[in-house]
Amino acid sequence: MTDAPSSPPRSGAQAVERALGVLRCVEVDDHGVSITELAQRTGLTVSTTHRLTRTLTEADLLIQDPRTERYQLGPALVVLGRKAEQRLGYRQTLPLLEELAAVTGESINLGIRSGNEVRVVLDVVSPQPLRFSQEPGSRVPVHVSAMGKCLLANSGDIDDEINRLGDLVRATHRTITDRDQLRRELELVRERGWALNDEERNPGVRAIAAPVLQPGGGLVGAVAIQGPTVRITDNRLPELAALLGETTHRIAPLLVAPSGH
Repeated sequence: MTDAPSSPPRSGAQAVERALGVLRCVEVDDHGVSITELAQRTGLTVSTTHRLTRTLTEADLLIQDPRTERYQLGPALVVLGRKAEQRLGYRQTLPLLEELAAVTGESINLGIRSGNEVRVVLDVVSPQPLRFSQEPGSRVPVHVSAMGKCLLANSGDIDDEINRLGDLVRATHRTITDRDQLRRELELVRERGWALNDEERNPGVRAIAAPVLQPGGGLVGAVAIQGPTVRITDNRLPELAALLGETTHRIAPLLVAPSGH
């Protein structure tokens, strides 16, 4: 009889999760990340981090700057991203979002659900000097986002969705942090078909969003129009909601619905 190992062997899933953790750390840092920083941020040892980065670099998923020895996302991700953009329908969708931006004069986002966050997938920036936009890859808590409210309200039972959320962290004095108030808000979103973020994440910024629903009822994502409160006024909301409805109806057949969130 031999002694049991002190810790369970690493599974394939664990290795994948660690590799994804490294990629996510590099994703959010525009200036590259060192091995030491990666180890600190992922909670892995330096040796384990080094093995993962070497494997990811060999696959061209990461590159290492020879001058700084810091890691950046690699060229293989560009190829994969372009293929995903085409196959998921995002490339075909972008011209319609650009059209919406031209008509409204505001910034436009397409977002999808990612756990308890909204991940921005597409972004069209307003031509106005005073504007607000979010780059693709940005993540926002669902409860402080107009797109997030749309995704919550149309994902299933509202009570279940709210119960699965963590703490409703306050971003501004207008953030909804009371679950009963959020429930009422989501019921209103489901009833009228659009959501409003009224300075709930950034002071002076408003966003109106609508869900992208396929004919069979599948939720694909949400589209938002966002800009300063001085331009997205109450009297513009009906017009913007109507334009959002037209756009989401047109792009819904183009997009591939996610299998889950």
